[in-house]
This record gives sequence, C-alpha cells and structure tokens, in this order.
Amino acid sequence: MSYGGGYPQQPRIQSGVNMSMAEQELEMVTTLFNNIVDSCHTKCIATRYHDNELNKGESVCIDRCVAKYFEVNMKVGQKLTAQANQGQQIV
Repeated sequence: MSYGGGYPQQPRIQSGVNMSMAEQELEMVTTLFNNIVDSCHTKCIATRYHDNELNKGESVCIDRCVAKYFEVNMKVGQKLTAQANQGQQIV
C-alpha cells in the first residue's frame, strides 16, 4: 500500500536537488558580490568621506574595478571549464 498519495517520489527528489543547487548558486553570487564590494571599496573610496555621494573619480574607479573583476572572473571560469573538459576527455 502506498501512503505517498499516488505521487511518484522522483519529482520531490528532483525538486530537493534543484533547491540545493539554487541555494549553492545564491551563496556563490552573494560571495562574489561581497568580494567585489570589499575589493573595489577599498581601492576606490577614501576612508574619510567628504560628500554623501560618490565623486566622478570614485564612480569611474568603481565602474572599472567591477568590470575588471567580472572580466577576470569570466576568464578564470573559462580556464577551469576547459581544464575540466580536458580531464573528462582523458578519462
């Protein structure tokens, strides 16, 4: 006798896997965001605030810093993917 209400277990398991993957992705994105904020804030914004808004130099620095961070992140990801693919081809 089945007490599962007639529903197969596979969708529930798959849903749990999807939820776990989504949580891991959210954690990775949050970590990436925090790393960018820490790195670019330290590099581009003075420790003494003179204005309540970013000045032009700070804004440009932040824009470039974030762009470089994403560019490097993408290149590292591509290299890791290529290495993983080469490893799979060897096996």
